[in-house]
Amino acid sequence: MESIYGLKFNDSNGREISFEQYKNKVVLIVNTATACGFTTQLGQLQKLYEAFSNEQFEILAFPSNNFRAQEPLDGMDINNFCERNFNTQFPIMEKIDVKGINKHPVYQYLSNKKRNGFTSIGPLWNFHKYLIDKNGYVRAYYLTPTSPEAYRVKRKIKKLLAE
Repeated sequence: MESIYGLKFNDSNGREISFEQYKNKVVLIVNTATACGFTTQLGQLQKLYEAFSNEQFEILAFPSNNFRAQEPLDGMDINNFCERNFNTQFPIMEKIDVKGINKHPVYQYLSNKKRNGFTSIGPLWNFHKYLIDKNGYVRAYYLTPTSPEAYRVKRKIKKLLAE
C-alpha cells in the first residue's frame, strides 16, 4: 500500500502540483462534468467546502469527459462555468481521463486496491468521490448519487479531521 503523496497532477493553468502539498489535510477528490445531470453537486461541494473551511480540509475537482461527453469545456472555461454558476472556491484541475487506456495516474492509484489499500472501484459516472485521510490514504468512496452534503460524508470527514 502506498500513499497518494507520490503523485502529481496539473491545475487548470497547466501548472504541476504534487499531492505532497496536501499532507496533513483531509482531501475529497471528485471527477466532475459541467453538462451532467449531477452538475448541481458543484454547489453542494462548495457548501461542504465552506462548512469545513476552518479545518485542514480540501476538495480537488478533476473534470473528465469520460461519460457521454458531458464535459465539453476545457481549462479556464470549466473554472469560469463553475464559479459563475456555483460560486466554487475549491481548486478545479486540468481535464483528465478517469478511466480507459489514458486514465490519469491519480485515478490509476484511486482505482487500484493493491496500491491504495482500500478499493478497486473506479468512477462509474461523473461525481464519484474519494476521501483521503491526513496521511494520504483512501479511507472512503462515495458513488455519484451520494450528495457531498450527506450526513455520512460529513461524519467521515469529521472523524478523519479528528484523527
